[in-house]
Amino acid sequence: MSKQHGEIIIDGYDMVKKPKKAKKQIGYMPEGVPLYTDLTVKEFVTYMAEMKQVNKKEKKEKIEKIIEKTGLKEVEKKLIKNLSRGYKQRVSMAGALVGEPKILILDEPTVGLDPKQITEIRNLIKELGKKHTIILSSHILSEVSQICNKVIIINKGKIVAIDTPENLENKVSTDNSIYVTVEDPQNKIKTIKETIKDIKKLELVEENEDGTKQYIIVAKGEIDIRKTIFAAFAKENITIFEMKKADTTLEDAFMKLIEGGEK
Repeated sequence: MSKQHGEIIIDGYDMVKKPKKAKKQIGYMPEGVPLYTDLTVKEFVTYMAEMKQVNKKEKKEKIEKIIEKTGLKEVEKKLIKNLSRGYKQRVSMAGALVGEPKILILDEPTVGLDPKQITEIRNLIKELGKKHTIILSSHILSEVSQICNKVIIINKGKIVAIDTPENLENKVSTDNSIYVTVEDPQNKIKTIKETIKDIKKLELVEENEDGTKQYIIVAKGEIDIRKTIFAAFAKENITIFEMKKADTTLEDAFMKLIEGGEK
């Protein structure tokens, strides 16, 4: 599909006026890992180098570097069809790296992988991010939060937010909330709300089989009342087993931004 309006500029090159130079700046790893499975790993990377017209004098050295960088050295002579899904993802990424593009576009790079493979690919992406600009498309928002330093949220073709994961989470965080799990056989926690004036809400969340109870405590404004809670609970002989802030996740931010945009 050709563009209908606007401009596409990649590292200073206009995609229409200088398409070859513009495309040379990009390495693309599509979803689904489309590979020539009857080739060995090294044959595939070599083929990609020839396709991208890598300098013949430097080709052998650059192929070796890419295979080493993507952790494929031990399987370089194996047929791609005999590799695990995780290794196939690495081969696809190696193909995207050929030609030393400044920008890597990775489409759902960890889909279908087991937990160990996911960790390995995420670490590889982080390492590549030190020398390349990486554009990552993913619906796994916990992954986006771990890997990316800037997030663009798109809903129905329109950009609804651009910011860091941390800022997006903070923007939709409405309450200064804390989860606290306690042992309170005499149910003295009921008097805590009157004791601590900075508590806006105190509500039971869950009763556990071991006799402990989890409460959510919402403080007024931006006040950090954790020290006050420790002191007050100790005074009432309420044992605290766990206390943690109710952090907003990127998933929470995504849902609130999408819902807000639709309204």
